Amino acid sequence: MLKDSAITNRLARYIPVLDWGRRYDRDALGNDLVAAVIVTIMLIPQSLAYALLAGLPAETGIYASIAPIVLYAIFGTSRALAVGPVAVVSLMTAAAIGNFAEPGSPELLLAAITLAFLSGVFLILLGVLRLGFLANFLSHPVVAGFITASGILIAMSQLRHILGISAGGDTFPKLIVSLVEHLGETNWITLVLGVSATAFLFWVRKGLMPLLLSTGMKPKMAGVLAKAGPVAAVFVTTFVAWAFGLSAGYGVKVVGDVPQGLPPLTIPSFSLDLWGTLIGSAVLISIIGFVESVSVAQTLAARKRQRIVPDQELIGLGAANVGAAFTGGFPVTGGFSRSVVNFDAGAETPAAGAYTAVGLLLAAMLLTPLIYHLPKATLAATIIVAVLSLVDFSILKKTWTYSRADFAAVSATIVLTLGFGVEVGVTAGVLLSILIHLYKSSRPHMAVVGRVPGTEHFRNVKRHKVEIDSTVLTLRVDESLYFANARYLEDSVYDMVASRPGLKHVVLMCPAVNEIDMSALESLEAINERLETLGVKFHLSEVKGPVMDRLRCGDFLHHLSGKVFLSQHQAALELAAEPSQNSFTISQPQERTPS
Repeated sequence: MLKDSAITNRLARYIPVLDWGRRYDRDALGNDLVAAVIVTIMLIPQSLAYALLAGLPAETGIYASIAPIVLYAIFGTSRALAVGPVAVVSLMTAAAIGNFAEPGSPELLLAAITLAFLSGVFLILLGVLRLGFLANFLSHPVVAGFITASGILIAMSQLRHILGISAGGDTFPKLIVSLVEHLGETNWITLVLGVSATAFLFWVRKGLMPLLLSTGMKPKMAGVLAKAGPVAAVFVTTFVAWAFGLSAGYGVKVVGDVPQGLPPLTIPSFSLDLWGTLIGSAVLISIIGFVESVSVAQTLAARKRQRIVPDQELIGLGAANVGAAFTGGFPVTGGFSRSVVNFDAGAETPAAGAYTAVGLLLAAMLLTPLIYHLPKATLAATIIVAVLSLVDFSILKKTWTYSRADFAAVSATIVLTLGFGVEVGVTAGVLLSILIHLYKSSRPHMAVVGRVPGTEHFRNVKRHKVEIDSTVLTLRVDESLYFANARYLEDSVYDMVASRPGLKHVVLMCPAVNEIDMSALESLEAINERLETLGVKFHLSEVKGPVMDRLRCGDFLHHLSGKVFLSQHQAALELAAEPSQNSFTISQPQERTPS
């Protein structure tokens, strides 16, 4: 019995449904069903719209929201994350496969499901190897800049459907030029439908909920009706297009025939040439999708004091994408808006997602004939309203105030994404994130410190009034030491020693040093040897245990001219010069900010 329990617990680590499924009860079932109904209502128009954004047939949006949700419910760890097509990933999908064939063609669909397969395999591989930390190299400011630029591109790309013209382009300049060139082709009935739908959806997002609450309606019911706003827009515009024959008589573009029935069984391409073309895009889509998904999942989990496992999230999202590849879908990830709706609607477990999949399956089997006359302008309006909430230029002001380096990275990401497309933008964002980290850590903050009078505390001489022993130089380094900053440390120490002719001791204070790699160790050895030739002893203080363990593995400590002190106070007491009127001075602080 105990053995079976241990096996189940071990499996639950990789298949979380075995954990929460054992505690599933009637209350959770009721809450999950309510959440599933609300999310299904919201997801039907969204799925159709994001398929349109990806340049794929409308039904692929629904297909991409069925099997992936079920697979994530089995392998994912978030109780509230709703997986499916999202705006940014759909745009990246369009950019990755747009040059393969005509929109809606079988070749394009094959490229899309292959892209989903590659993305899924890559995510699963990262999860199995526990490499989820790699996503941390994409900094939050860069992600915010990329999403802002992507939101602008997405909204601009949908203006052609609002206007009823055949403009195109994958960058901001191309979109502007194409829209201007085709402006004369504007279909005014399409424009009226599109603008009306957009205005209605903005009103639903901002004004419907307060209006319903003001009538005395309960918040939960008001929330359900507010989330059903896009469905109302779909219903009304579809009815108008059907009743007045807008497609046949007035050239209004509609969704058209949508296959009715179960999602098809599809097989991704195993052509190495196609794989070679798509693999770069698959990696970028995987990273962006994971970062977006895990940030949403962690935020929602924290509200209920739950936790997610990032590496298992990789496996869950990977399984979802593989599922999309074999059921006629395209790359998916966890969506912010629908996950928040799922959470607010009371979802208790991932089973809510599985029930949502059932609702979408019923829609695919029963409702698809009803959307034949659905204007594409309505779907474009749905996308525009959804993505404009992603546009956040406040990140520019925040980074300008806080960090000019981050401001440069955000600005460059926005400009490159708008000017050269999403793949160039996200690639530049990743590289800029890494380069900024390397730059900052290659020039670590270092401070000469002295003792605060009457205490055992040592602080920066430029910021505090402290005692300084003229024969002892104490240098605090506020960064781990590795290959990128080892030479900078050497140069800084030599410069400081050269300007202090009466120096007898140099103490490297290491409370913030978490690691010393081989290059940094060689630099410490070089500093020790050079100081020894100058008659100056080299010491260390406040070295952390794991760092000390590494130093003991070599012979650096055997050749160290000085000592390793447990605390800087101990070093100061032992190394202090003979008491005299001239051996100590009081520094005059230059800044008021403490450190």
